[in-house]
Amino acid sequence: MTRRTGFALVALVLVALGLAVPGQAGAPAQAAPAAPAAAKGDGYRATQELTRVFENADGTTYSFPTQTVTVTADKTRNLRGRQRIRISWKGAQPSGGRASNPYGENGLAQEYPVVVLQCRGVDDPSLPPGKRLRPETCWTASVAQRSQVTRSESEATWRHDLYADEADKARVSGVAPFPGADECPTADIDPYATRLTPFVARDGRTHLACDAEHMPPEAAVGAAFPPAEIAAFTEPDGTGSVQLEVRSDTENESLGCNHRVACSVVVIPIVGLSCDAPAEPPTAGDQACRKGGRFAPGSSNYSNEGIDQAVGPALWWAESNWRHRFAIPITFGLPPDTCDIRDPRPPTGFYGSELLAQAATQWSPAYCLAEDRFKYQLNQMSDEAGWNLMESGGGVAAAVSSEHERRGTDPVGYAPTAVTGFSIAYVVDEPDNGGEYTRLRLNARLVAKLMTQSYLGSDLGRGHPGIGGNPLAIMNDPEFQRLNPGLSTTTQEAGAALLSLSNSSDVVEQVTAYLAEDPDARAFLAGKPDEWGMRVNPEYEGIEVPRAEWPLLDTYVPETENTCRQENPAVYFTQLAAPVTTLRKISEALLDAWPNVQTRCEFDQSAQQYKLGRVDRQSFGSRFMLGITSLGDAARYGLRSAALQTKPGRYVAPTDVSLGAAVRLAEQAKPMQPFVLDQADVRRSGEAYPGTMVVYTAARLSNLPEADAAKVAQFIRVSTTEGQRPGSGNGELPEGYLPIRRTGVTAKLFRSAQVVAEAVAAQREPAPDGGGPGGGAGGDTSGGGTGLPGGDPVVGGVPTGEMPAADDPAAPGAAPTAPATAAPVMPATEPVGSRLGSGLLPALVLVGLVSVLVASGLRFFVRVPR
Repeated sequence: MTRRTGFALVALVLVALGLAVPGQAGAPAQAAPAAPAAAKGDGYRATQELTRVFENADGTTYSFPTQTVTVTADKTRNLRGRQRIRISWKGAQPSGGRASNPYGENGLAQEYPVVVLQCRGVDDPSLPPGKRLRPETCWTASVAQRSQVTRSESEATWRHDLYADEADKARVSGVAPFPGADECPTADIDPYATRLTPFVARDGRTHLACDAEHMPPEAAVGAAFPPAEIAAFTEPDGTGSVQLEVRSDTENESLGCNHRVACSVVVIPIVGLSCDAPAEPPTAGDQACRKGGRFAPGSSNYSNEGIDQAVGPALWWAESNWRHRFAIPITFGLPPDTCDIRDPRPPTGFYGSELLAQAATQWSPAYCLAEDRFKYQLNQMSDEAGWNLMESGGGVAAAVSSEHERRGTDPVGYAPTAVTGFSIAYVVDEPDNGGEYTRLRLNARLVAKLMTQSYLGSDLGRGHPGIGGNPLAIMNDPEFQRLNPGLSTTTQEAGAALLSLSNSSDVVEQVTAYLAEDPDARAFLAGKPDEWGMRVNPEYEGIEVPRAEWPLLDTYVPETENTCRQENPAVYFTQLAAPVTTLRKISEALLDAWPNVQTRCEFDQSAQQYKLGRVDRQSFGSRFMLGITSLGDAARYGLRSAALQTKPGRYVAPTDVSLGAAVRLAEQAKPMQPFVLDQADVRRSGEAYPGTMVVYTAARLSNLPEADAAKVAQFIRVSTTEGQRPGSGNGELPEGYLPIRRTGVTAKLFRSAQVVAEAVAAQREPAPDGGGPGGGAGGDTSGGGTGLPGGDPVVGGVPTGEMPAADDPAAPGAAPTAPATAAPVMPATEPVGSRLGSGLLPALVLVGLVSVLVASGLRFFVRVPR
């Protein structure tokens, strides 16, 4: 049977039956909840006209010019804890007296900001009060952000709000009955005014917010997470944007947002309180309500001077401000423990690369919530450890990103499963309150300087033999300054190191391969100083690269008069580098602007001794951190990725285009083996991202138990078909990954994966001629091609191609051993039977048999790779 004949036969059967067959080729149709198309139509956009109004003593009104404000959000659905979403706006009143730190109560001392909060509930009047959005369900980390306690007449501007109820204009308001002195001692002191905006927790408990003791536990001083709510400033042209970190009930149980609890992001552009008619003569409160700001647009308030309260963020809950809100509904994805709770079956563990972590998080529920699939679990560890478990039989498969040495006798196949890579992520602030720096560029020699501990960190490093004249940190390096002009040169110890992994990893190997192929980096590692005289740390001179594990070689212990260091002698440069065990820890350190530098020295009163520990979080406005993380983590947490130099003058950032350009360069030496991305080719290309990596599902091709082999084959087939559909829903591919498609630049990866899936399922070694069990391989690019459809160069646009649908009879390796269903999103609903469904079953069985015959025939017509 030829391929064309097989396709024609299937088409005739389908036409005759009048059917469309769901599911994978050869698999029976399954009833399951449909996954939402989260990526399609995700986001938010709305426009409102906002006007400040003054009521005159004679009953007439005066309206200020109307602000037509448009607010957008880039993503709103299937969010996960600590994910950041970008909120943007235009048409707002320009901010004045901008705070150096807009987060939490630090952002209160500025005028005309845009307040961004996360709240429980949605803006739907038809909902019961407990599920409705209101100020009492919006989160703030401090009392000052939600309550005004014992204020004088001139400070109680909310009492003159034109739109407030009469009860809210009373001397004490916000809670009825108002708490007494035994509960809130400072709240009711005549003649001072108090307005409490309590916080109502998910469990129904009301926190009065009259002082710090009456706030929810997550608002405690020194809480695990820094404040996420923002009083953001608007530029003089009326535009602005921020990234809001959303919190699930895992991070904030009191707020209680999860996949079952409706929540919102509330955006309130402050245009100033609208004021009721003044008294005769006007009181101090009347006059304060009508103030319009004391700072010029675009100015900063570094000294934290007092502002005009009527145009500040502290009264966001006042009716004049609250009525101007943009309420953005958001939803959360299933929690990480969903499979443990919903599926009692023991999981089947795949072991290895953390590069697959974000994809695995979305893929897992599509397995455990489907009865015809196994319970998939990614156990993250070093690639080498995962490989060893797979080879020894301790795991059914390994997730790796390069070829590993075989120690056993069983052959192993590598199925391309995800295209992603590493990011050199950063958080860097521009001087003079200029916001986050967004265009960081690095070359390989700068990365080599950071990794070899060749920066001194502080004066403690000046005594290091051989490098005492080196810059203290990268921000002081003329080479860095030339690539990134205008940044602050104030030294920070965090700028002396690149936060990296302490264990073996294919990521480290790829980073060091990037260094190995750059002539300037190689020369620096060999001992040649750069143009400004900076030298490599002698302990690292001549280090061999690439390598999968980066050692801590320096042994320098500074001599100092510092008592703490004398009592705790330690290798200073190791304290600066302070590598960690997971990429996730690096991402969260960057998210919190909390370096892992272990040089903080303090006296422990309880133990009566000095101790060394982690330095404090960096202050907003002076943040500077660099770290190696995954592209998946960078996308989830909203981290910025540095553009890396390929050839002189060319810097490439990670995008779909640059990842596709790298895949185009990758070559496969043998069938079912990894595709090798040569960094020399990357340099010559100038368009490919050097950090591109392919994650493979590696499994034994013989002596793997039949049940396990079927599970691995199913995972490869599902992950490379429906698992490559971009989106935020269960079973879909998150941001930070380039989809593997049946056509286009990733076609060779798709074909190779199907061949490996067939080999794993069959448990047969490759044929002596180099072909796979089906006589095919994945290296050939004929038909699909390695460029874009139509012959366009990869750099001209995002790689595209038809998604290899699960029911596509042309998908190589499609077989009835891997049934597929639509990825469930929530626990399965009750099944519904129908006469139509029972009537279709015989027809579907017939189509399945035909599909099996076609798939078997296709095995002999897949091209051999180059």
